[in-house]
Amino acid sequence: MTDRTLDIPSVRDQVSAEEWQTRVDLAAAYRLVALFGWDDLIFTHITAKVPGTETFLINPYGLMFEEITASSLVRIDLAGNKLMDSPFDINPAGFTIHSCIHAARHDAVCVMHTHSVNGMAISAQREGLLPISQFAFSVLHSLAYHDYEGLALNEAEKPRLVADLGSSNFLMLRNHGLLTIGSSVAEAFQAMHRLEAACMVQVRALAGGKELIDIPRPILDQAAQQLKAVRLGKGASLTWPGLLRRLDRLNPGFDS
Repeated sequence: MTDRTLDIPSVRDQVSAEEWQTRVDLAAAYRLVALFGWDDLIFTHITAKVPGTETFLINPYGLMFEEITASSLVRIDLAGNKLMDSPFDINPAGFTIHSCIHAARHDAVCVMHTHSVNGMAISAQREGLLPISQFAFSVLHSLAYHDYEGLALNEAEKPRLVADLGSSNFLMLRNHGLLTIGSSVAEAFQAMHRLEAACMVQVRALAGGKELIDIPRPILDQAAQQLKAVRLGKGASLTWPGLLRRLDRLNPGFDS
């Protein structure tokens, strides 16, 4: 019988306290993506910059998202070179997308990409995300689109992806999936939660077969100001501790 037990030694004493905290948060984000049902087996990625550097952490290729730990994450540079010993490879498609965003957007501390069913469904609709829900209200003010160019393996796609993203924090990859950017892992996760929920509502609303009501443009234009007010200027720090407590109850061990 094959031993399928993961035995990943801790790297906590090999990294700075700041990097370790980023590792813990990023591992938590992977497990939360699995918990919410947005994962795609071992595919798609969430990356986070190591504080004070231009290097970043990415998932070990081959681990399910629900298995990822702080110590299993792979540290790489913008050229895709491993900077610490790891028995794991990285997915080249993930490196292509994430490296160009981290290089171009210094505010992109965390980049999250999913192939969720609802997200892919809306990414295949010509009109994209419709202004029909409060979830969409919280996304549309910073949403961009990028056309599909096949699996993300082509270096030539990078400048086009960066140009389409611009200064937005939400990106819909046509026929492909969703991507969010955050100034922290928590911010990127909360952004994805909003975007995924907006897509889910749209799928269900369209399935109802009735006329939809658009949110008027003057109301949509208030989104950024109203979101800042309702979050008390604290952003995702309001929700992140509770999400970590949920993980501690349902899938502990991410912080090892």
